This record gives sequence, C-alpha cells and structure tokens, in this order.
Amino acid sequence: MKRKWHVLAAFIVLAGLAGCSSEPRSVTMHEPGVYKGAKDPLLAQQRQQELIDRFKLVQTDR
Repeated sequence: MKRKWHVLAAFIVLAGLAGCSSEPRSVTMHEPGVYKGAKDPLLAQQRQQELIDRFKLVQTDR
C-alpha cells in the first residue's frame, strides 16, 4: 500500500516536470494603441482608400 503511494507521487512529480521546458520564453510588452505584430497588408494606403470609397457608397443617407 505504501509503495503504491510512492509510485503515484513519483508519477505526479514526473508529469509535472514533463510540462516544463528549457526553451526560453519571450514576453511581448503591450502598450495601449500600439500594434506590435507583423505589418498588416490591409493598412496599405490604396486598400485604405478603397475601403473609404466603399463606405461612402453605402453610407450616403447618414
């Protein structure tokens, strides 16, 4: 019975250690209003103008 608890405890410890990784973790510090990701292709000037024109076509009553 005592051996059963030792095996169970060893299994729990090993399972906990298996979840750990030696790889370094990088943390991105976020700032309000600042996008830190890759460049967004939708923010290109031509695409932005197309969206504005399309919006104006639909929102003529406002």
